[in-house]
Amino acid sequence: MPVKKDKKQQAIGIFDSGIGGLTVASAIAKALPKEQIIYFGDTAHLPYGDKSADSIKYYAIRIAQFLLEQNCKLIVIACNTASALAYDTVKDFVGKKATVIDVVNPIVHEITQNKKLKHIGVIATKATIKSDIYAKKIKHLNPKLEVASQATPLLASMIEEGFFNNKISRAIIHDYLSKPKLKKIDSLILACTHYPLIKKEIEEFYKGKTVIYDNAQAVAKMVAETLKKEKILSDKKNKVHQFYVSDYTKSFEETARNFFSSKVKLTKASIWK
Repeated sequence: MPVKKDKKQQAIGIFDSGIGGLTVASAIAKALPKEQIIYFGDTAHLPYGDKSADSIKYYAIRIAQFLLEQNCKLIVIACNTASALAYDTVKDFVGKKATVIDVVNPIVHEITQNKKLKHIGVIATKATIKSDIYAKKIKHLNPKLEVASQATPLLASMIEEGFFNNKISRAIIHDYLSKPKLKKIDSLILACTHYPLIKKEIEEFYKGKTVIYDNAQAVAKMVAETLKKEKILSDKKNKVHQFYVSDYTKSFEETARNFFSSKVKLTKASIWK
């Protein structure tokens, strides 16, 4: 186990099933340049969206344990499916050892502050949509808002395989966004951290007529506020970021280098043994 260090200088742990959480990690790195990030991509089990709740909870707990072993002061569940199904489980498991932040609550809080919105659309994996977590939380904060949720199960796998910004991705995106239940929306939550990678294509579909929200900026803002509140913001430039995966994939390495420069080095961590 790594040697314990001053809590301010401990890292922020971030995990997702694959490359999607890199959008969150990148936003946090830009907002908090002095912080070190330790990222875990569970590429051996992606996508989480078609896994059982029990499996997702097991994966999330084991990854959280790994990040605690790296002395992380805060853990971000950078996955909507894991946030929807395992946030409370991870929070209970971690206890007082670290603060846990999900990707659902920050964006729900932000979107319900916009008084101009009336019809909110949500696109996500099957598991996230089945949990109905966005509709429940949005309605709890503002019962007057209408929420239309649409499962888009092909998108995360498509993005992991590098199929975006091309004819294939545009055809699939157009098919999903043309569903009847999304016809009246004035805003859309990209409720999967993979989806910011196709945000431009989604914006092109709506031609500026629909407000598009993704989690990354909202989560980065909450992380900064939390570290400041707990007085554990790093006060000096930290070590280089570290990237772990449960199984090597070329697309993950390429995407990580796009976000964090060509110096990214992946380390395979066999945490399931």
